[in-house]
Amino acid sequence: MERAVRIATWNVNSVRQRTEHLLRYLKEVEPDVLCLQEIKCLDEAFPRLEVESAGYNVATHGQKTFNGVAILSKRPIEATRGLPGDEHDEQSRYIEAIVPHGKTIIRVASIYLPNGNPPLTEKYSYKLAWMDRLISRARELLKLEECFVLAGDYNVIPEARDARDIAAWTGDALYLPATRAKFRELLNLGLTEALRATTDEAGLYTFWDYQAGAWQKNNGIRIDHLLLSPQAADRLQSVAIDKHMRALEKPSDHVPIRIDLA
Repeated sequence: MERAVRIATWNVNSVRQRTEHLLRYLKEVEPDVLCLQEIKCLDEAFPRLEVESAGYNVATHGQKTFNGVAILSKRPIEATRGLPGDEHDEQSRYIEAIVPHGKTIIRVASIYLPNGNPPLTEKYSYKLAWMDRLISRARELLKLEECFVLAGDYNVIPEARDARDIAAWTGDALYLPATRAKFRELLNLGLTEALRATTDEAGLYTFWDYQAGAWQKNNGIRIDHLLLSPQAADRLQSVAIDKHMRALEKPSDHVPIRIDLA
């Protein structure tokens, strides 16, 4: 019997600053696949040797000082970089890979969706246009009828229960009605949001700001999501948020969230 495949996603908020945290996480949790966001370095600056020494293959789509995504996998992977739909988009926010697993494959994407703030600027229109491109890509992938996972920092608070203090976020690009409508449009293609497939519980967060003692007060939000194709959703066993990573010294402001698929 094949063991479950573990897929995690984590906005590491600078992989060079948090290489030790990353290596500790790989050792502790042993994900088969880890999607990283905000690596904030060029491909050649990624701590590849350290990660490969820990038993992982590495595919990166880096960018100097900003953005950047990566996929780490215990098995060899074939990766494609960039989200289709805008050849002029220079921001490194999307990487997709095919991961072999036994006799099957799993397709995994690491996503760093634009923040979009401040609203009423081109940053917000870029966010919505990027979400339209993601919807188009998801629609194409669904036609393949594969097991796939779209994982990452979506910069979307789906519902009021996904924030400790939703009133603080009502005018923010992460919670604007248009943002949430696009997120629902994505789900309505036939995708399953992993965490909400397993629990209705409020108070489950993946991000705590560095400001105003947010971590100490548990003033968090849930913006890191794993969206599953029907074939992946059928295999979903469990979801876990690795909240303890936020309590480390000099942590990322996000924590990993992971799934196990049968």
